[in-house]
Amino acid sequence: MKEITEQEALSKAAAYCSSAEHCTAEVVVKLDAWGIPAEGQARILARLVQEHYIDEARYARFYINDKFRFNKWGRNKIIQGLRAKKIPASVYAVELEGIDEEDYLDILRSLLEAKRRDVKARNSYERDCKLIRFALGRGYEMEAIRRCLSVSDEFMD
Repeated sequence: MKEITEQEALSKAAAYCSSAEHCTAEVVVKLDAWGIPAEGQARILARLVQEHYIDEARYARFYINDKFRFNKWGRNKIIQGLRAKKIPASVYAVELEGIDEEDYLDILRSLLEAKRRDVKARNSYERDCKLIRFALGRGYEMEAIRRCLSVSDEFMD
């Protein structure tokens, strides 16, 4: 692969950031793949931030919204994903708290009810254990799971 100049890398990175919302960590992976040295990466990243191609808070806001609304992830899994992208907690904490609690519980209830239909269990204890494991895997907190299971049990049994 032919080496690209810092200016070409800046142009390619700007185009990459224009096509979709990206965070600093994702851009660094691209710059590494293009063979840009660390000092060149720092200059490129500073310019992308300065020109608002990269905005960690904006990225976190969209990430949280997309993972919650479309993937139906709980807060724990969203946090794990943001940490993997090296987004500081101070950047996403406010956005994460902005998730409406009723919407959060409604989505969890619908997930649990859909899963309940598919779960094969010998008794309600085994069924509930499987549902709890499923919801924990989706990133929901135990307290929210308990609230939804006790409510749905009144209607389902």
